[in-house]
Amino acid sequence: MTDATHDATIDWNEFWHEADDDDRDSATPSTHHVRGLLDDLFDAKGVPDSFADVGCGPGIVAFHVADRHPETAVVGYDAAETILDENRERARDEGYENVDFERTVLPEFDPGRQFDVVLTFGTLAYVADSERALQALYDAVAPGGSLVLGYINRGGRAHYHRLLDDPDEHAPEGFDPGRFEERFKLVLDGESTLSYRQIRDALGTWPRSFWEFTERPEQRWAWDHAPLVWVPK
Repeated sequence: MTDATHDATIDWNEFWHEADDDDRDSATPSTHHVRGLLDDLFDAKGVPDSFADVGCGPGIVAFHVADRHPETAVVGYDAAETILDENRERARDEGYENVDFERTVLPEFDPGRQFDVVLTFGTLAYVADSERALQALYDAVAPGGSLVLGYINRGGRAHYHRLLDDPDEHAPEGFDPGRFEERFKLVLDGESTLSYRQIRDALGTWPRSFWEFTERPEQRWAWDHAPLVWVPK
């Protein structure tokens, strides 16, 4: 298998091997919000006995959950052995006993077990066969558990096109249009965007909003373009 989730996107093994601090920040832009929302989900629904982060990258969320909840068995999955090796080394060096890291490449996901909570955030943008990926992820959720999804919708796609059409007006300093277009080709082409209805059609269950039990972050535009939802099972 390739280290990219799709031939049209980037090679994540190479990305993490060469990534500088700016690259790492760009690949994990909203994990501080995700961590806070997961804390609120656990407060509302209970701390899970098991938690999977699919597309974990440098393990920011996986280590957060493992650190705050040492009784929870945490597994981080990623396509790139480079970042998995880095995460495993950190887990050894820092003495984590409840977190492991394994390789998977969406839309294939068959961990051989189920988890109380499965998270995928910032990963489905690189997966063309979103429906198949959603089904595989949901199959890995234990009955009574939750699938937590972060995805890019049509509003996010339109925003990405605005960045490319007029980077001086809309893009941040240092924006590289060519690299951005390569990285988010599936989103720009509309192949990896999702909606509430598409998720419902794939899983047979409507996604739910976190705003049922927590306040919206101040960066509302970001969540309008890249929602984070949970799907009960």
